[in-house]
This record gives sequence, C-alpha cells and structure tokens, in this order.
Amino acid sequence: MPHNFKRFNLKTKTLRRDKIDIITLGCSKNLVDSEVLRTQLKHNQLNVNHSEGNSDANIIVINTCGFIDLAKEESINTILEYAEKREKGEIDKLYVMGCLSQRYKDDLEKEIPAVDAYFGTRDMKKILARFKVDYKHELVGERLISTPQQFAYLKIAEGCNRTCAFCAIPLMRGKHTSRTIESLIQEAKNLAKQGVKEIILISQELTYYGLDVYKRRALADLVYALNEVDGIEWIRLHYCYPSKFPLELLDAIKDCDKVCKYLDVPFQHGSNSVLERMHRQVTREEQEVLIQHIREKLPQAALRTTMIVGFPGETEEEFEELCDFVRKSNFDRLGVFTYSHEEDTTAYQLEDNIPTEVKQQRAQKLMEIQQEISYAKNSLKVGHTYKVLIDREENGYYIGRTEFDSPEVDNEVLISIEDCYLRVGDFAPIKIVDATEFDLYGVLDKSVN
Repeated sequence: MPHNFKRFNLKTKTLRRDKIDIITLGCSKNLVDSEVLRTQLKHNQLNVNHSEGNSDANIIVINTCGFIDLAKEESINTILEYAEKREKGEIDKLYVMGCLSQRYKDDLEKEIPAVDAYFGTRDMKKILARFKVDYKHELVGERLISTPQQFAYLKIAEGCNRTCAFCAIPLMRGKHTSRTIESLIQEAKNLAKQGVKEIILISQELTYYGLDVYKRRALADLVYALNEVDGIEWIRLHYCYPSKFPLELLDAIKDCDKVCKYLDVPFQHGSNSVLERMHRQVTREEQEVLIQHIREKLPQAALRTTMIVGFPGETEEEFEELCDFVRKSNFDRLGVFTYSHEEDTTAYQLEDNIPTEVKQQRAQKLMEIQQEISYAKNSLKVGHTYKVLIDREENGYYIGRTEFDSPEVDNEVLISIEDCYLRVGDFAPIKIVDATEFDLYGVLDKSVN
C-alpha cells in the first residue's frame, strides 16, 4: 500500500494519514541530507517532521552516523530501540539511511531484520521510491531547515578524495563531488528568503572544492559570489584541509565583509612522525607556515582546529610534540578526539596499542592546555563590544555568538534577560563584561545604534 494513502486503523475505526518522523544522528552534513529528504517528502504532500524521536509518527526514518565508535553505538542503539517498536506494532515502518547504513548494510540486514529497508548516503531517490513518490529536481537548492531560523548549513560538496589513515568517510561518502557555484548561490538565496542570516559552508573538505567541476580550487570564487547574496549577513567556513591550502582564500575572507573572520582547519597532530603515519600529506613545519599566513593576513580571525590523541604507536615524546604545537600555535578553539580503530581504514592495519585510559588522559591534558589559552583569549575581549547573533533563550539568559564562534562547538555569549529585551534571530551590539574559559558574559551596549 502506498504510504501517502490514508490507512484504516482497526482499533479506532477511523481513517488516518501516515505520519513520518526523520531522526538525525551525527554531523551537520547528515542534518542537511535529512532536511533535503523532508523537503522532498513535504512537497509530495506527505506528513513529515524532523525531530529527536519524541513524536507520534507511525513511520520512522533514522539517518545514522558511522564515523567513530561512539557515534556508531548511538546509531545502533537508536535502530534497536525502534526495531523493537516495529516488532511490537507500535510503528508501522522503519527505514535506516546514512553513513552507518552505507558502511555496514549487509551486517545490519542480518543482525536487525526488523528494519524494513536500509539505504546508503546517496540513495535519496531509492528512499523516495519507498514512499511511492518521485524525486523533484525542481527542488534542488530548496530545503526546509531544522536549525534555528537564523542560521543554516550549506553543503557545497559530497564525499572526499583524501586518504587519511584514520578516516572512514570516503568509505561512506564516496569520492569528492562539488556542486556548481550557480546552484549554491540559488540555495543561499532561498535560505535568505526563509530568514536565514548566517550560512555555514560545510563538506568533508572545503578547500578541495571545484577541482572536479572547474579543474581548479574554486572556494575563493564561491566565497566572493556568496558575499553578494542579499539577506545573508554572515558566511562561515568549516573543515579547511591544511595540505595545499589555497592562500587566495585568505584574501577572499579579508575582502568580503560578510565572511566571518573564522577558519576551521583540522590539523590533527603536531608530530611529523604521527602526521606521516596518519597520511596527512603535510608536515608540522608546513602547518606552522600556514598558521603564520592566516595570522598575518587575518590578525583578528579565530582559528579553530581538532586534534587526535592515541593514534597507533603515539609515544609520549610524540604526544609532547603535539602539546608543544598546541601551546605555540595559540589556537582560539580546539576540539580533541581519542583515536577510534576503524575497519577498512589504512590505520586498521596498525596495532591499536594505546590503552583507552591513556588516550583519555592525553585528551584531558590537551584540553587543560587549551583551557588556559582560551581563558587568556576570552579575557582580552572584556570591555569590548561585538556584533552578536542571538540564538536562543535559556535559563534566564539570551544566548548568542560573535562572528568568531560557530554554533554548538564554540563559545557562547550570555546576556541576562532581566537587563534588556532582545529578539532571537536578531543581531545586537554586546559589550563583554566577564569571561570564562569557554563562555563570555555581556550587556547590551546602548551607545551603539
């Protein structure tokens, strides 16, 4: 029976339309995929929502993550939870899509047969076919966002051509495929019409953008073009690979008034021997030169990075090299992952010989180093006024961000609701009056018009 037909409920003796709920796990790229699916289903007149699983839907679609162990565990537990509901008759259909499904489809079909169908990361048309609807090409570039209205993610490419030893993303997402500048401009315009003020450029690797379509790195061209889109006030860049970094991008960030002075460059380590085992195609010295270029060209920019501790064979000396790299680099933001031994990656051939507790200790030490750096940098902001985008209200505070912070992963600015009236989704001039390691406290600067 087609899912978009009304169905007859024997218990209530009433006709009821199917209700679909999409549950997204993992990263912002998965979120965009879910938003695209919801948009396609909605425009085919289906009753569909995107939630965290607290709905009364009778059809569930789980968009899974298969990146590292913890993410895989969360995805599997979520599938099992709804598979049990499917077996009990509490829901009528259960579909699974995304990275975990792409990577382990055969195993999942054997182990959790209660799922009606599994789909990979590029199976949008197959998923829609399950609902007896066609893929609407005219909707490309349009989507119903599930983030707060003021910001949205703009996925500029799919897949990755890098060969990092620890990473399974190419196994799940395939080869790098860039979207055209024209299609991205149209999508940005559509997002602006929905009230989006900040677009966050994402892909597995931004700086590779354009090599397949334009036969050259074209991220700077895209940035210049997006800067002309009316209604968009902030443009933020995530995931810029350090190897062969296109330095012209720094000029684009400097020249474009809408582009946040913010870069996310995942350096991953500070020891040459570890970087070589990781197949990062870059040395510590080259990373340090890139950091110098960024700081010289964009002295006010916030530089965010991520590091991996506990990579196979990581010695105490190599870890100390990483600590030294973090101290000297003085990153504005830093995230730490403990190494996850992933099947079918190059690193899986190495012995995962760093005990879990050692990985955790090293992660803790690295974050303690970063806490001192973050506190020192945040303290320098006290007394200064910044343009802040108000994201939400929570526990008596307006919660916002400066251009130097991305949602969910970086600093937030807290403004007491008792002291002023602000609207969620608006920008406001906020004077910073206090700082902690990872948060800022501010008041409305009434002297700024």
